Amino acid sequence: MARIFPNWLKAYCQYTAASEAPLDFHFWTGVSTIAGVLRSCVWIDQLLFKWKPNFYIIFVGPPGIVTKSTTLNIGFSLLRKVPGIHFGPDSMTWHGLAKKFEAAFEYRLYKNGASDVKIPMSPLTCSISELGTFLRADDKGLVSFLTDIWDGKDRPFSHTTKDSGEITIENAWLNVIGATTPMWMQNNFPPSLLSEGIGSRVIFVYGDAKRHLTAYPGRTIAPQDYYDTEAKLLEDLKQIAKLIGEYRLTDEAIRWGENWYNQPRSTTLASSRYGGYFARKQTHLHKLAIVIAAAQRDDLIITPQDLIEADQILANTEVSMIRVFEGLGIVDEAKHLAEIVAFVRAYGFITTKDLYYNNCHTIMAERDFQLAVRHAIEGGLLERTKQNGAFGLSPKQRSVN
Repeated sequence: MARIFPNWLKAYCQYTAASEAPLDFHFWTGVSTIAGVLRSCVWIDQLLFKWKPNFYIIFVGPPGIVTKSTTLNIGFSLLRKVPGIHFGPDSMTWHGLAKKFEAAFEYRLYKNGASDVKIPMSPLTCSISELGTFLRADDKGLVSFLTDIWDGKDRPFSHTTKDSGEITIENAWLNVIGATTPMWMQNNFPPSLLSEGIGSRVIFVYGDAKRHLTAYPGRTIAPQDYYDTEAKLLEDLKQIAKLIGEYRLTDEAIRWGENWYNQPRSTTLASSRYGGYFARKQTHLHKLAIVIAAAQRDDLIITPQDLIEADQILANTEVSMIRVFEGLGIVDEAKHLAEIVAFVRAYGFITTKDLYYNNCHTIMAERDFQLAVRHAIEGGLLERTKQNGAFGLSPKQRSVN
């Protein structure tokens, strides 16, 4: 059956054009949605390991500014209409997770040459509007499990709990997309998890400003066009869900990948705290390339263009990741500066008085506030501007040479 859209991801982003959320949020929701239907049915085989297209994607933004939860729900409303997709629990406990994995266990049959091959798998996809209900950094057993199964290893996983006894999961595959705030990250996500643990396996996407203002989205969209597009996206998603087997890289894609692998590391995330992410960037790259290929065609081929596009997307997202972690593991003075800059970026322009009394007076003393504002201006992050006769602060506009 022929696809309706030449590129599902582009069509999905256009489908969500009336949403106020940042475009990056919608793109990565689309990635998670395609990953959700691919499940553990496709892979790139490197003999020593396999790359499978599951993701841990976390949106980070101030509460109420960038409609994180609404963005997640748009993609998952499509995913829930695809037969055979299994969904994980909203809150993570060993008991709840085990029950969901048990219910998700299945065999998929595909032809490998002249042979019929059965693939055992336990695939789950989770959409978490509040990350704090799902991930507890102090639960070392849970964090270790999430870290381990991200790699998509073909093996049983066993764990013993006091309440559930012995838990055995066959070929666990977990795809997670969630949302949280910068404050939750500062209070609950130690820097060590980024440098060497689960954080290096997560795609963090930051947003602190609306893409545009749309008071009544229903008045900007023709209802029939919207529902027609939704139905077409769903049909293509069902087609993508039928893909099964090994993705193979063309000779040109392998040459591109070898050149990429031998290049010096990007300076965007030069800090040692991002070393774990860069150690796994090749895996992120090929996971995303599978999704990009699946969004466009049914043949299980990875081309150089798939890898190039994945690399460009990751490079752009890495800039976003810096914003997520600029407040982690730092002293109070730097946290104050990060808070102030985040609020000003969200508003675009705000008077100093409103910034302090409406947003900051409960989290820092006035003396600390004034010092942080001064440092933000001297550091080129903010500038004093005037709008409608009022003096205030705006994000510093950097010149482009």
